[in-house]
Amino acid sequence: MSTRGHCILSHGFESGPDATKVTALADAAQRLGWSHERPDYTDLDARREVSELGDVPTRLQRLLTLTQAAAARGPVVLAGSSLGAYISGLVSLQVPVAGLFMMAPPIRMGEAHPLDAARVPTSIIHGWDDELIPAAHVVDWAHPRRARLLLVDDNHRLSDNVEASADVFAALLAGI
Repeated sequence: MSTRGHCILSHGFESGPDATKVTALADAAQRLGWSHERPDYTDLDARREVSELGDVPTRLQRLLTLTQAAAARGPVVLAGSSLGAYISGLVSLQVPVAGLFMMAPPIRMGEAHPLDAARVPTSIIHGWDDELIPAAHVVDWAHPRRARLLLVDDNHRLSDNVEASADVFAALLAGI
């Protein structure tokens, strides 16, 4: 059976490929006929000698390599939660992707470059009460891109909105 495309689902910092949100996204992708993979960055997140967020450059390189391989086979959508959203945005600038889905995207991470991403169909879900990334920063980032943005009554983990996250992701995939 051929697929409509491929989704790469990147978990957040100190999470994992079997986390609730990325699992819900994988299920949504599969229902819509998209193949998917969930890279494991836990080894890199543990590398605190590199930075407080682990080995972000190697995390970025790992996603870039996977995305290049997938893009050679067909349409790719990148999705990520928090740090996974950040690296997905950066990779989208280097490899053509069909869409981006971001959960609780960090607009700025300390001294790191501010979040940037390709101008492709983009959907974002973010908590009004995110304790790490102010909702207003995400609104300001999304506005000039005309990204679809759903703000929900939740915090950074979005644990009360797993189903809503999967629904927003499914809507993005259905529109591609």
